[in-house]
Amino acid sequence: MIKALILDLDNTIYPVESISDELFVPLYDLMEQYRDEVGEDTLQEAKQEMMKVAFQKVADKHQFPEELKKKGVALLSDLTYEGNMTPFEDYSELQNLATDKHLVTMGFTKMQWRKVDKLNLRPDFIEIVVNDPETTEGTKKEVFQDIMQKHNYQPNEVLVIGDDPNSEIKAGKDLGMITVLYDRKGEYGTDQSDYKIASFTELKSLPLEIS
Repeated sequence: MIKALILDLDNTIYPVESISDELFVPLYDLMEQYRDEVGEDTLQEAKQEMMKVAFQKVADKHQFPEELKKKGVALLSDLTYEGNMTPFEDYSELQNLATDKHLVTMGFTKMQWRKVDKLNLRPDFIEIVVNDPETTEGTKKEVFQDIMQKHNYQPNEVLVIGDDPNSEIKAGKDLGMITVLYDRKGEYGTDQSDYKIASFTELKSLPLEIS
């Protein structure tokens, strides 16, 4: 019996690409100032990766100049989004589930909470955790452990749903939780998680007892 769902936010509840062109304009402009040092191809690759991976990780991967990384972090720490935001059309399938729901998202505190409110997600979750790498050294795995202990869940009673095999899915697997990779575009194989879906409507067909 599944007693709780732990969900990711970006690219799991809404598509990052729907806001990235507008949201990241100041950061893109900053990155362009370092075009000669970073290289055109690397800049374009980094921009695509930032729709799935935190800026700090992208900067480290591509060995961005330390000045660019520091300025980027400072900029993003105070950045918010004021446009319209809409969840994926199948998100309503999750809203209809009575199971306890927890939202765990990694990113800058101000920006992530603004997304939560623009999407009106607070009523849907009994707990929302923003894991900001600039203010905490805690990992998603540690957050998941805290949730289990706080609510007395057993690992096999928790279903982790997210789009990143190397983040929330790995954390869930490491803890013995049941994992569902939300792979809308069919980018990954079936060996990344316990189950893989392209739509939340498919949750009903999984051999799991979810209320």
